[in-house]
Formats: sequence, structure tokens, C-alpha cells
Amino acid sequence: MAKSIIKKLIGTLSIFILVFVFPAKADVTRTINDEMGELSLSGTPKRIVALEFSFVDAMAAVNIAPLGIADDNKPERLIPAVTQVVPEWTSVGSRYQPSLEVIADLKPDLIIADVERHSAIYDDLKRIAPTLIIKSRGETYQENLDAVIKVGKAINREETMKQRLALHKQRMASFKAQLKSIKPTFAENTIQFAVISERGMWMHGPTSYAGGVVNQLGLRSPIPEQISTAYIPTSLELLLKANPDYLLIGRYSDNTVLEEWKKNPLFSMLTAKKKGHIIEISPGLWSLSRGMLAAEGVAQDLVRIFGEES
Repeated sequence: MAKSIIKKLIGTLSIFILVFVFPAKADVTRTINDEMGELSLSGTPKRIVALEFSFVDAMAAVNIAPLGIADDNKPERLIPAVTQVVPEWTSVGSRYQPSLEVIADLKPDLIIADVERHSAIYDDLKRIAPTLIIKSRGETYQENLDAVIKVGKAINREETMKQRLALHKQRMASFKAQLKSIKPTFAENTIQFAVISERGMWMHGPTSYAGGVVNQLGLRSPIPEQISTAYIPTSLELLLKANPDYLLIGRYSDNTVLEEWKKNPLFSMLTAKKKGHIIEISPGLWSLSRGMLAAEGVAQDLVRIFGEES
């Protein structure tokens, strides 16, 4: 218990030092390369609208709270590590179709958008405020780490973000060592994360964000790395073919295809089922947030899962 409190205090102190030792730069123009070309900004934005959870995670990691968030009208989807920094915000609707009217009413001085979801409304967003448009949906773990630097530059906290990224890498290395010490043979096990709803199951492959985090921690996916699809529509037969040692499930609804699959004799043939390794975890943490705070939360989840077995 004491060690846990000390770790939290050290983490809080680290962020405090980053924010106050590396303050915002003076009012000079800076240029950021994004998915639409170049974006030139000056000054420090105070009224930021973020249209993806990964952008909120990046800002919260350096103690910056956006004014508006595309939260799918489900505030519970933001992870606790984020809401500690961002306790209140205005919802601008869904990530798929944010409300331009609500965004405009907020009078933002910066909008951060996802190239896959928001390219069609990019011109509309630009008319409201300067808009940084970068990759979020479908990004890999490494692409996310690259993107946080662009977010840091856009919010005029580039040096702070670089220092936070260095701290993140140290923490992930520490989690990796911790996992190995808990269970020296952990690398021999395969781990598969999947989201599930009444519409089906989607395994997150090696190129997905979650797959990259798992790999960074020294764990293996049962899915061949040659498969480039991030989110793989999955039948029971395909799941049995992958046959992971651990199946981690992010449930989006109470009634899912899993309940139906459990009635099928094939389900009992899954290694994860035989070993009691089908574990439900937070889809918000493992899939939606996608950021340094989320990755550190995923690592903590895995430490807990393996620790409970030791």
C-alpha cells in the first residue's frame, strides 16, 4: 500500500515538474505538418476542441484540459486518468459526426481532428478555428507516440510533451520488467484483446493500438504479424484458430455474441476457456482512449492479471 502511494506521488510530482519547468513558449509562429499539409499557429490556445479520445489523452498527459470533446455523448468513456485532469467539458457530439454548431458556439482557438473521421468536414472546421488534422482511428502504438508530439506543438507544449513521452517510455520499460519478474515465462503466453457487442467480435491485431502496446510489453499475439488489418471481424471458428492463452474482452453491451458462443461445444475447446483465462477489461482503456495514459493503464491491467495468478 505504501509503495503504491509513493509511486502515485512520484508520478504526480513528475507531471508537475514537466508543466512548470517547461512552460509554454513565447508568442512565436510555429508550423506543424499534418495530414492536410502545414498548419501555422502562434500563441497558446486556451479553448481547444478535441474530436477523438486519443487527443484528449495526449493533452491530459501534460495537464491540459480541452474545452470541448467529441465523447459520443457517453462521458463514461473517458478513462479515470483523463477525467482526473479533465473533470468537466462540453460534449460536441459523436466522434463520427460532431456538431459543427456546438463547436462554433464554443468559439475555439484550436480544433484537433482525425483524418479518417473528419476529412469530409475539414473545410467547415477550418472556418471555425485553426484545425490540426492527424491520424487517430486505426493508428498503431508508435503512430500514436509520434502524434502526441504534434499535439504538443499545437498546444504550445512541445518540450513538455517530449519530456512526458520520455517518462512514458521509462514507465513502459518498468512495467515490462515488472511483468517478467512476476511471471518469468509470461512471454511464452499469447494474449489477444477483442471488443465484443451484440453485433459481433473484433480481435485487435498486431498492427492495432492495443496490439502494439502488448508487443511493447514483451507479450505475443497469436495472430501472425503479416496480417495488416487492425480490427479483425471474428467468428467463433476464427477465434478457435487463433486460440490465445489469454482472451481479454472489452464488452460494449450486456448482450453479446459471446453468450451465444458459450452454448457451442467448440467454445469449451478454447485454451483460454480451459485455463480460466477469459478476462473482461475496459474497452475505454484498451481501445478508445489510445494514448500514453491509456497505455500505462493497459500495462497496469496486465500486471494485475498476471499478479493475481502468481
